Amino acid sequence: MGKVDISSIIQKDREERKTGIFEGVFLDYLEILKQNPDISMLAHQRMYNIITNPGVEIIKTDENPRLRRIYGNDVVKKYKFFEDDFFGIDKTIMKLVRYFHSAAMAGEESRQVLYLVGPVGSGKSSLMEALKKALEMSPPVYALKGCPIREEPLHLIPKHLRKQFEEILNVKIEGDLCPICRYRLKNEFNGEYEKFPVETVGFSIRSRKGIGVVPPVDPNNQDTSVLIGSVDISKIDMYPEDDPRVLSLNGAFNVGNRGIVEFIEVFKNETEYLHTMITATQEKSVPSPGKGSMIYFDGIILAHSNEAEWNKFKSDHTNEAILDRIVKIEIPYCLELSEEKKIYEKILKKSRFKAHIAPHTIEVASMFAILTRLAPSAKVDPMTKLKIYNGEEIVEKGMARKIDIFELHEEAAREGMTGISTRFIMKSIDTALSESEHDCINPISVMETLVKAVKELAISDDDKSRYLAFIQDTIRKEYNKILEKEITKAFIHGYREQAESLFNNYLDHAEAYVNKTKIKDRNTGEELEPDEKFLRSIEEQIGITDSAAKGFRADVTAYMFFVLRNGGKLDYNSYEPLKEAIEKKLTASVRELSRVVTMAKVRDQEQSEKYNAMVEEMKKNGYCGNCCNVILKYAANNLWKD
Repeated sequence: MGKVDISSIIQKDREERKTGIFEGVFLDYLEILKQNPDISMLAHQRMYNIITNPGVEIIKTDENPRLRRIYGNDVVKKYKFFEDDFFGIDKTIMKLVRYFHSAAMAGEESRQVLYLVGPVGSGKSSLMEALKKALEMSPPVYALKGCPIREEPLHLIPKHLRKQFEEILNVKIEGDLCPICRYRLKNEFNGEYEKFPVETVGFSIRSRKGIGVVPPVDPNNQDTSVLIGSVDISKIDMYPEDDPRVLSLNGAFNVGNRGIVEFIEVFKNETEYLHTMITATQEKSVPSPGKGSMIYFDGIILAHSNEAEWNKFKSDHTNEAILDRIVKIEIPYCLELSEEKKIYEKILKKSRFKAHIAPHTIEVASMFAILTRLAPSAKVDPMTKLKIYNGEEIVEKGMARKIDIFELHEEAAREGMTGISTRFIMKSIDTALSESEHDCINPISVMETLVKAVKELAISDDDKSRYLAFIQDTIRKEYNKILEKEITKAFIHGYREQAESLFNNYLDHAEAYVNKTKIKDRNTGEELEPDEKFLRSIEEQIGITDSAAKGFRADVTAYMFFVLRNGGKLDYNSYEPLKEAIEKKLTASVRELSRVVTMAKVRDQEQSEKYNAMVEEMKKNGYCGNCCNVILKYAANNLWKD
């Protein structure tokens, strides 16, 4: 059965590929073009369509409080094309798509190099790869059969007839025949361009079809043939040196015609080597090898490098001609905690690691990455800034107003261009996974691994001290708060009967207080005044002041009557503010909780039951037996000290 399925998949794929193949003559192509003028679109338009066709979501920030806190009133567009692989750089992606949109409409950007600059591991190469792979998966284009640069068949139309053809076909004709096709038209087809064969050709990185890649070249051996091809010396004896048949058009610009030419670490090359960019952008043509005429070029020129190389190149005023032809887009590191976590989760899903990852492990590693990328602020401490950048609503103690994220951005315009890379964090997580004894990692083991990794970093002593302080102080304190809440949740579950008892007592006393009645003691039958001291001990847990206490009790009582009248059931979860107050009240006695969670102590039967109930609850929330044991030992030793 398996063999049948596999062979049918192969057969289906082969048939689908055949249906996309076209072979005919130029006249046949014109008939197809009449029906669909878009098939002659230029490279930038094709890429813009590839990016936008999967879908664009325009986010209404007024309907999403978190995004409103991050972006304010800005229009936020999310492109489905990028959503599974790129996180926390929505504004950068919007700039990228804006470039392609303008270039698709034949704006100035269509004659500019798209240049990405940013720190190592910020996603420059990944964005380039995404564009190249998408082009590989796109439908084939129609090209002159046998043309080494797979050029657009409309180049066959003589200049004096182009206006008429443009009106009939509803297209814009741009470009000229390459020297080889011009020679063939004259000598093989006697100038009868309508008979010139046309075929469909796809894009391929590996086969160098429509995607040319230029790596950094040795400064002592920079040969422009890598860019524009060369003269085939084996044919010089057969043909004159100006005969197009001696040309070998296999340079990156020839290969990338109608697609992409990518320059990796572009400014590692000598400036003279990059001069081909000048004509390729502004004149949309590249030199021919030997003594031939210029060759038309329609392609997207992508380039990227790190910031140090950009600054060095930019500082030389003799590079003005190239600088004027560059659209620079900065690719910063992600500064949103929730998005940074998604990056590592994505990478881990693709890896073969099968170890268990305890809750908050990736979060702790992500916190460290972002803290190193944030610029110090006089307005807030680093952890508060991290939370504000993550869209959390924060009001600093002692401040009457919320801190404005845009003020923080203005304070640090270059933020996200320095700090620890995604790769560094991922290597630390990998190390922790490799060294884990029980196929399980947790926040504590990852913090220890990060400390070791930072100590080995080749950075200044000041930066090293700052990074270590983030792990050993800032993040550890934040993790302790997270862990305390986590254990409290599980602990309360084990102490549910106590929570319910506190809840019922509070209701009885609050109702008596509001109605100005007395309470009958369940044991003695004695009538007592409502215990205000008890009521305040609960209310203080959530910051209810003396003056607000009366209103809060009235609200609770009214809400409970409303629930009962509508057939609802009352328990301590019924009213969220009261639930929070009761949980805080229960865990205020931290000595008792510490004793319960300490593994080393001998527990009586009741304590064991409560402890086991807490462990079971933690397991339901993502812990395994091993990390639960480690976390609870850590909690006992670190959370509730005097």
